[in-house]
Amino acid sequence: MKIICIGRNYADHARELNNKVPDEPVFFLKPDSAILRNNDPFYIPDWTNEVHHEIELVLKVCRIGKNIEKRFAHRYYDHIGLGVDFTARDVQNELKQKGLPWEKAKAFDQAAVISNTFFPVEEFTDLQNINFGLDINQQTVQKGNSGSMLFDFDSIISHISKYITLKIGDLIYTGTPAGVGPVKIGDQLEGYLNNNKLLDFMVK
Repeated sequence: MKIICIGRNYADHARELNNKVPDEPVFFLKPDSAILRNNDPFYIPDWTNEVHHEIELVLKVCRIGKNIEKRFAHRYYDHIGLGVDFTARDVQNELKQKGLPWEKAKAFDQAAVISNTFFPVEEFTDLQNINFGLDINQQTVQKGNSGSMLFDFDSIISHISKYITLKIGDLIYTGTPAGVGPVKIGDQLEGYLNNNKLLDFMVK
């Protein structure tokens, strides 16, 4: 199982970090050791001073696929859940300034929070209208809708599969809306997909 993350898939988020809005999906990988399940607490690493939350819709891949045409892409994912892509922003900014890869800031242990619950795609009446969001200490900090994505689910699947073979069980984090920011020890994070609370965990 691999974790594939899409960056800069919401224009407002790209702009808030002073990044150019991409003309094709930007993706990077996290190892399976980054997964944080069961609403276990997230422990801030001691080598960073600025870890940011990024709430995201997550697709679960259900078929092996390579060079998938967009018109067939819907066949390759069957469940949608919720995740948090934690980012050591201070480390990422330093790496970007040096023109180096981001992995140290993105792929560390516990950096990929994932919900235990995933919903079958058939339960969504419109994949272009899925609401999701993140509350910290009962205050909403991020709100997104899948219709605001620069690249929809099928475009993401098709693009990734040009370069990487998708396998059953792979997770695709589809990008975060605006409103990212730091977390601190003692914060309670709650993530919502439509009206369902799928994440509820503490920062330690």
